[in-house]
Amino acid sequence: MVVVEGPLRMCLLVIIFAFVGFSLRGFPGFVIGGALGFMVGSLVQAAERKRRQQAHGQFIETTFAVMGALCKADGVVTRDEIQVVEQILARLLLSPEQKEVAKAAFHRGKAADFDLDAAVGSVARLVPRGSFLFQLFLELQIVAVAADGHVHPAERAMLVRVARGLGLSEYDVARLEALLRAAAGGEATSGGPSPEQRLDDAHAALGVTPDASEDEIKRAYRKTMSENHPDRFAAKGLPDSMREIAEDRARKINAAYDLIRKARQMG
Repeated sequence: MVVVEGPLRMCLLVIIFAFVGFSLRGFPGFVIGGALGFMVGSLVQAAERKRRQQAHGQFIETTFAVMGALCKADGVVTRDEIQVVEQILARLLLSPEQKEVAKAAFHRGKAADFDLDAAVGSVARLVPRGSFLFQLFLELQIVAVAADGHVHPAERAMLVRVARGLGLSEYDVARLEALLRAAAGGEATSGGPSPEQRLDDAHAALGVTPDASEDEIKRAYRKTMSENHPDRFAAKGLPDSMREIAEDRARKINAAYDLIRKARQMG
């Protein structure tokens, strides 16, 4: 089924109402029908904007509630994790009210009786299965739990649980972790990875093995960038608050590719 949105839907409604009016009352009906179509279209657009705002608010709230549960999975929320959570809040360009809601959600997620599966399920129902927002959601969770220098086994198990609740896999978790390590130069590990480990992570981030050919690497890079380009996300309704996160994802992919390209002296 094709879903028509935005200006195109407005035009279609005006045209449909105008022609119905013309068939009933001639030219005056055409004018009146077109005006009614515009009014209906405006009401539909306003309702759609409200629905998206509510969905975005629920998405952000659940993001931080799940983040609280993940940071508490190893038994303690560290100062480093708190600092990174605050940085994420700043990057999302939320209003003061939205920030307070997000902070309250984070604290709620730390509670022993927090229903993680229900929270993840609510996110999975907000957008179509396989949505790019699921990848961004999972990336933010990984950034938060890796802030204290390592990912505890309990945190990793919960990350995989969250990923599966979104229709993703353990492989998606590993690939995102590799992308973050390759781009950040080891911020997610206590001692920092060696150049060889970073290079391995860069390959993993693009979904190829270290013995892949240059052509395979270039194809993987183009495919990964195409799937993660911010403009592609924006065309599918990316919330403004998530734009910087999507752009940062693209920069990380470029950094991983540059690492491989320089190591291999690729043209």
